[in-house]
Amino acid sequence: MRFLKGHGTENDFVILPDPEGEVDVTASLVAKICDRRAGIGADGVLRVVRTKQSHEVADQASAAEWFMDYRNSDGSMAEMCGNGVRVFARYLMDAGLVHATEFGVATRGGLRKVRAEPNGDITVDMGKPVIRGQSVASVGGHEYRGIHVDMGNPHLACAIGDPVLQLDLHHQPGFDTRVFPAGVNVELFNPVGVSRAVMRVYERGSGETRACGTGAVATAVAAAQLSGDTTGTWTVEVLGGTLTVILDEDTSYLSGPAVIIASGELMLAE
Repeated sequence: MRFLKGHGTENDFVILPDPEGEVDVTASLVAKICDRRAGIGADGVLRVVRTKQSHEVADQASAAEWFMDYRNSDGSMAEMCGNGVRVFARYLMDAGLVHATEFGVATRGGLRKVRAEPNGDITVDMGKPVIRGQSVASVGGHEYRGIHVDMGNPHLACAIGDPVLQLDLHHQPGFDTRVFPAGVNVELFNPVGVSRAVMRVYERGSGETRACGTGAVATAVAAAQLSGDTTGTWTVEVLGGTLTVILDEDTSYLSGPAVIIASGELMLAE
């Protein structure tokens, strides 16, 4: 099977071109591919499928030719991935599968419109974030209250006083399973100056990653709620670089780099 490798702010993905949906990408195969010692290594897998070939998103076929079938590194399916959709869009453009600089991508979290910027970044219309109240995450014996933000996938974004770069995120933060029965992505962030935040994230199904696009938007939403100004442009610093989030009354936008770094032939088997 042919594969490519790409990343957005060091949130890395293996891309599997499968236009006609002919490959059975099982959870165990995804986990093997993403294994950083016995596989290629990645935070997740992006399978490239024609939208009309997937019953999950067939209703989006008229607006998007291509479906981003995203899987976490443990093989579980996810609704959306903000960094992933930018890398996915970069692959489509580089491979000549789309010829416009603005187009739609089908995801389990709904249609996402992407735009290639003159500086090489990719901007994604992430949709309107939905705030669903508050909850608590526990890390290293400390409890942090945060805001539950629905980005098509669930997030708990917690502003904390402790320096985020000193946290131990080797283990999954505790959370209320009654609020998040399907798990949750936990963001811990320090507000820094005006419209800026430093963030770390523990993603369900992948562990701590160098960046999380939907998590960056959730962090900006939570930080904006605390500041009292719920619109505007936020800079979110992640371990792998910097992302820009724009919040307005109707939607949110995520902008940042997306690069393809390698291609080859996959020889892993079940």
